[in-house]
Amino acid sequence: MTTISDVVLALDKLSGGRVNDSNPMHSFSIWKDSGIRGKKVLEKPGLVWGDSKRQVKKLAVAMTLSEHDIELAAATGVDAIVAHHPIADAASSGGVTLKNYLGLSGLAVLELHEAFHGLHPGIAFLHGHQVRYADIHYGGVEGNVLFVGTVLPEIKEMGHILDRLHSFMGLEEEGELLKMEREIRGSSSAMEATLVTQGRIVLGSRESPVKHVLHIFPHTGFSPAHLRQAKEQFPEIDTVLASISRVRSDSELVQEAKRLGLQFVIGNCHVLEILENGLPLAYALEKLLPDVEVVVFRERVTSIPLREMGSKRIREYAERMADNYLVKKVNV
Repeated sequence: MTTISDVVLALDKLSGGRVNDSNPMHSFSIWKDSGIRGKKVLEKPGLVWGDSKRQVKKLAVAMTLSEHDIELAAATGVDAIVAHHPIADAASSGGVTLKNYLGLSGLAVLELHEAFHGLHPGIAFLHGHQVRYADIHYGGVEGNVLFVGTVLPEIKEMGHILDRLHSFMGLEEEGELLKMEREIRGSSSAMEATLVTQGRIVLGSRESPVKHVLHIFPHTGFSPAHLRQAKEQFPEIDTVLASISRVRSDSELVQEAKRLGLQFVIGNCHVLEILENGLPLAYALEKLLPDVEVVVFRERVTSIPLREMGSKRIREYAERMADNYLVKKVNV
């Protein structure tokens, strides 16, 4: 019989002891704090909530825990959710307290974020290069990940990187799904996150040769100063590859890359991390816990014009509530 404790042990094993608090060499409990009052959260790999002795027959792997995941898990017989991103009261449970919400279904939740990063070279592989130098706290900034890599033999030009991502991420299928959704909803304006944020070239062209890449993740705190430092440290790099987070074409980071004579390409966005990191984690757990059914919770976020959202009846309801109870108060 597999229990929640066995899931914790599996996470500890696959992370090389990063979940075990008794190992002082692997302290991955980290406060995430932007300085916004009352919004910091402690990231702590392992069990967040649940009975460690409870049996686990079905386990879900998710990226960011929300009420959608909790309700889906409760309705489909999931015993535990392993979320990649840090879990926080209210923020991860529809504005209510985690203990009360999760207690209704007896659901256990676990997290494994920074403790999972750096365990496999998959993100670099998906982006078409092999890492020869890695730093997960570049410039002394915790979580500031930097890879220096040499492109794989089949990658000759920057366009090859984008084509590779398009194939691995199944973006053609996502396009077909959106096309069907637009037809069903009668909306030509509906958009979907993975499609509108897909990779693009910022400096250079599809035909621009590429050999040595500096793979960065701007949301982790990578700055123009870090870029200058990296170029001095690795003068052979010809291309900056940014993934997970996006950067504007007029950003200081892009302008610094231009001054340094570097090309710049944007790879996968954050919403595709369920494929980059979520799937490897799910497969690993399936192999370590062979008697547990493993499923993957994937978010699909769409943008729909207000007047096309929902059924005709629900739109009429929403406008009636707005007119009679919300806007009416403002106009009194």
